[in-house]
Amino acid sequence: MFAAHPAIDVPPKPWTGRFDGDGAEHRRWWQAVTPYDAGTEPAAAPHAVLLGFCSDEGVRRNKGRTGAAAAPAAVRAALGPLAFHLNRPVADAGDVVVSGTGLEAGQERIGEAVTALLDGGHLPVVLGGGHETAYASYLGVAESAAVQGGRRLGVLNLDAHFDLRDEPEPGSGTPFLQMARAEAAADRDFRYAVVGISEPNNTRALFDTAEKLGVRYLLDEDCGAERVQDFVAAFLADLDVLYLTIDLDVLPAAVAPGVSAPAAYGVPLAVISAVCRQVARSGKLLHLDVAELNPEFDIDGRTAKVAARLIDTLLR
Repeated sequence: MFAAHPAIDVPPKPWTGRFDGDGAEHRRWWQAVTPYDAGTEPAAAPHAVLLGFCSDEGVRRNKGRTGAAAAPAAVRAALGPLAFHLNRPVADAGDVVVSGTGLEAGQERIGEAVTALLDGGHLPVVLGGGHETAYASYLGVAESAAVQGGRRLGVLNLDAHFDLRDEPEPGSGTPFLQMARAEAAADRDFRYAVVGISEPNNTRALFDTAEKLGVRYLLDEDCGAERVQDFVAAFLADLDVLYLTIDLDVLPAAVAPGVSAPAAYGVPLAVISAVCRQVARSGKLLHLDVAELNPEFDIDGRTAKVAARLIDTLLR
């Protein structure tokens, strides 16, 4: 009998897509993805495991445009028809759903699921949700055997915003300050880097906080391909395992219109895609998530298709 992780609220649903044939040469994502069965771990071969976080409570608290709770279904729909060229199995574990204002409880539940997947030898791929998804992911990563065993963790954020706000109520603008405080409490160094910071969209207070915390960052206007590659390489050199989080508002609004805060400038998709390839080839990727897709404001599924393409690139 199929067994979902206890934290899962909605079990995986059947995938659909274009059918060209049953042979391996015709295979698409919808034919390749299988339901993740927690009752059979550890698996013989490590899986990439998709896990949805249906939440936009953090966006609401941050006074943004809500709708990101519908994103996991939209990303799966965009992944389904893609040709499957991966050399690893992919499974779907279903969704954790944030009900009402219960953000913190939802973050704890998905954190438990992420820890279980990591300790089972898998690569979790969390589909947000607003960027409150990042702290949910962190909770799982921080409790994993890899980090508890002393491996140096780094967090790479592809984002127009630092998300270091100091607010009385946590939300989509606070996750990395929450991480910094948690890492300090655990007596670990906080290794955090951001590619794509929009200077006009981050206050001086946020830049000051970043400086105090030793955050490494590149402004969006400085994100030429070679400079970004060198920046990411230097960051990767200082750590053992990486948590990569992609806030889709790092991309230009023409490329990613379906987000809470579309970017007036943004980092070109080619540069972001190159970072994904660089991270995938590093051998250090422990966990990844994609956040801030808002299907309500998407145009022709443009943003969902970009999210799907980036996930496909990262899992190659």
